[in-house]
Amino acid sequence: MIVTTRRYRYLDALTTAFVVILLVSNLIAQKVCVLGPFAVSGAVLLFPITYIFGDIFTEVYGFSASRRAIWLGFFGTALLYFMGAIIIALPPAPGWPNQQAFSIVFGFIPRILAASLVSFWAGEFANSYTMARLKLLTNGRKLWTRTIGSTVVGQAVDTTLVIFLTFVGTIPLRTLVSMVFTGYSLKVGYEVLATPLTYLVINRLKRAENADAFDRDESFNPFSFAEKPQ
Repeated sequence: MIVTTRRYRYLDALTTAFVVILLVSNLIAQKVCVLGPFAVSGAVLLFPITYIFGDIFTEVYGFSASRRAIWLGFFGTALLYFMGAIIIALPPAPGWPNQQAFSIVFGFIPRILAASLVSFWAGEFANSYTMARLKLLTNGRKLWTRTIGSTVVGQAVDTTLVIFLTFVGTIPLRTLVSMVFTGYSLKVGYEVLATPLTYLVINRLKRAENADAFDRDESFNPFSFAEKPQ
């Protein structure tokens, strides 16, 4: 049970936006797009935003708020996969011509499903943990070191896990390493460029919510759902 000790004006709306962006990222991830010399998943344009949200949750509201959002996103994604499998399995109505297309969009391969869930969970928690720890080390100064440092760690965990869990044993190791490097570089570069926007949002939220969390007494246990008093 999650115990909330303080009501914030924007936390619920931000959490909802985080989950929606995550779900949409999973739906568009199957299309491979060309960006300059790179062939990338369509999700590369949207999924990195979830890490910006993770930075915002941890910096403004604390690790417990980020943990809550991560678990909501995890279960929301799992429900998307589960319901997609059920609806695909149901027989289509006579004359409905789109069963194959529907199956392609919503028919997640079990291995990809597992890789996506594990990498999301591990990467987001690595991001938030790094963000919180760096804030304590810097005593709240130099926000850019936290937003970029947490991204470097979180995206390394996420990108490496999702690519290796999805493709190991099916393509050469050199190709796997190249895919990790390309995806990781694009995601980190994306969030570095977004740093000014992240600064703007965080600073405005701190003023609006009168909040600036320091997780000095936080256990950082991803399986603990009790929020500490603010």
